[in-house]
Amino acid sequence: MARRRRKLHAGLDAWPGYVDALSTLLMVVIFVLLVFVMGQTLLSAALNRREHVLEKLQGQAAELSRQLDTEHARSHALSETVTGLQTQHDKDTAALAAEASTIEDAHKTADAATALTVADQARITQLDDELTDLNARLAALGQALDVSQKDIQGRDAKIADLSAKLNVALANKVTELSRYRSEFFGRLRDILHNQKGVHVVGDRFVFQSEVLFPVGSAELSAEGKKEIATLAHTLKTVTTHIPADIPWLLRVDGHADRQPIHTAFPSNWELSSARAITVVKLLVAEGIDPRRLAATGFSDYQPLDTQNTPEAYARNRRIEFRLTDR
Repeated sequence: MARRRRKLHAGLDAWPGYVDALSTLLMVVIFVLLVFVMGQTLLSAALNRREHVLEKLQGQAAELSRQLDTEHARSHALSETVTGLQTQHDKDTAALAAEASTIEDAHKTADAATALTVADQARITQLDDELTDLNARLAALGQALDVSQKDIQGRDAKIADLSAKLNVALANKVTELSRYRSEFFGRLRDILHNQKGVHVVGDRFVFQSEVLFPVGSAELSAEGKKEIATLAHTLKTVTTHIPADIPWLLRVDGHADRQPIHTAFPSNWELSSARAITVVKLLVAEGIDPRRLAATGFSDYQPLDTQNTPEAYARNRRIEFRLTDR
């Protein structure tokens, strides 16, 4: 009897250890979730700040472009004014020279004339004053034109700097989208790695048409609906973390082979387009925002394999998914 009691007590004493282990595991999981949530919050805040900076830079670039256009117009007007004044200066100089020559000739022919008359001297003095004033105005306009050109050069430098910053900001957004694209394709690859006819080609996820559609048809098979539903679930999981300011788009491309078809579709154009539209409609039904989707048909003009073999035709009959920006 004493031995049985010891065995019973030994069995009961093991449970607190299990409870402690489960409690510790639960606390670790909660801690990891808290760290993940805090990381997402900090990332969203950083992206929002960067978006505000980008909008401010775009506004500054627009204002500088407007001011640059104004300065260009002002510089053009100054140039025209300088040209007009220079022309007038040339005319006045020629008139002065002609009048002086006339006066000189008149005095040479006059027997008693030994000097210019008072009126002639006054006219010459007046013309000299006008010429001096005209030269001063030309110099002032030249200085103003130099200042305007320097100001334009400074604004051009600011615009170039802002353009460089905008390009960097846009490149950062493309990099962010590439990261989410890698995550999306990575998850699909993990889920569908054993699926025949499903693979990744560059930045595209490819389903062979036979996986989704019966031959010559644009109606999804039961297995095809299941595959698209899996893709939609993965897309929703990944895109919930994509910031709202990234203009991502899932493009669904339909491709056919070069063989003529003998179905209700007039050509491979209609078949490839109808298949892409069918997939898009199912994605919308699965909860994907239709503003984030696009359906395109390429017929047989984008082949993966140019050989005339059944295997090549099978490779070319496909639906491609491309996560890109608008």
